[in-house]
Amino acid sequence: MDKIKNLSLRKAIVLYMTVSLVICFFLSAGIVRMAITIQNNVWWKYVDQEKYFEMAQSDEGGYLTDVPRPLSYEMEKFDYHISESCDFLQTYSVLIVSVIGSVVAVFLFYKHKLKNPIEELELASQQIAYNNLDFHVTYENKDEMGRLCREFERMREQLAENNQQLWKTIEEEKALRAAIAHDIRSPLSVLEGYQEMLSEYLPGEEIDLDQALEMVNESRKQIERMDAFVETMGKMSSLEARKLIAEEITNEQLETDIQAEVHVLEKKFGKGCDLKCITTEEKFSGDKEVILEVTENLLSNALRYARTKVEIVVILTGSELKIRVKDDGVGFSSDKEKVTKLFYQQNMKDSLKHTGIGMYISRLYCEKHGGQLLLENEEHGGAVITAVFHRIA
Repeated sequence: MDKIKNLSLRKAIVLYMTVSLVICFFLSAGIVRMAITIQNNVWWKYVDQEKYFEMAQSDEGGYLTDVPRPLSYEMEKFDYHISESCDFLQTYSVLIVSVIGSVVAVFLFYKHKLKNPIEELELASQQIAYNNLDFHVTYENKDEMGRLCREFERMREQLAENNQQLWKTIEEEKALRAAIAHDIRSPLSVLEGYQEMLSEYLPGEEIDLDQALEMVNESRKQIERMDAFVETMGKMSSLEARKLIAEEITNEQLETDIQAEVHVLEKKFGKGCDLKCITTEEKFSGDKEVILEVTENLLSNALRYARTKVEIVVILTGSELKIRVKDDGVGFSSDKEKVTKLFYQQNMKDSLKHTGIGMYISRLYCEKHGGQLLLENEEHGGAVITAVFHRIA
């Protein structure tokens, strides 16, 4: 039964029509035979039976003599109509039965092969028209309609994924606008306050030079903060449009490049870094600039929260690259999912120094590279972040 259900539409319609024609042939043959028998029984009433038997016995060769057809005026009206009906059935029964059989075959073909998938696709189209993608196309036969339904289901899944991505982009844009309003308004308010104080108290020498210089220095910090924010906005605008450029990366090259970043960041934060690259002769294909940018973000984040040191482990294979960064700090104090969101800052005091975008960019770059960003807390304290990159052509 499953084989019949999974037949292609062409083979299925041939099968239905063939079975229909065979059944129609035997059915029409039976109808013709029955009509002949009934007609002979009617005619037999009007035959001179003695003369008929004499003729039958006198025939040479053993042939059976047909019952002769009586004239129409010789038969009763009812018998005449029966005889004419039998003539009609003998002449047209094959045509009539074949037409009816073909119609039945087409109806059954539609019912078993077309009705369910067409109804599924029609309902699915209506759901999509109403912007409802929370449904599934469940027709799973392996014929052409089944393939069409599976393609429709894949299209629905892609639309749902695109909708989720769209909503995610909208939410991020809302967060971006809120961040712009907050991060621009705050330093401007501080600058405005310092300006008013200097304008009011400096002419009357109500504040000394040291206080004035302190206000100027604080104003400069706020200006630097706005510069950093503007630079961040420029980076965000080109983040999604950035295309990956694949190049061959060896373990030695990656170790050298990361070590160069480590030296710079150790001096900046005054903490130590221990880099370990698992020795291998395999080569990885990926965008080295993206990988190094993610590594720098992870190192900067780890050094910011580490007490004394950070450990980096690099595992490179032909198909995958893992960069594991562990610090000896307190670990993640909130939901780890929030850490990779836009403008997240675990310590609000850090808002004067960085914009809370590094982990978000790192997650996007890992996903763009076919991988992911994994976050966890060590059992004995400290945070562990693993950037996973998959090979690209």
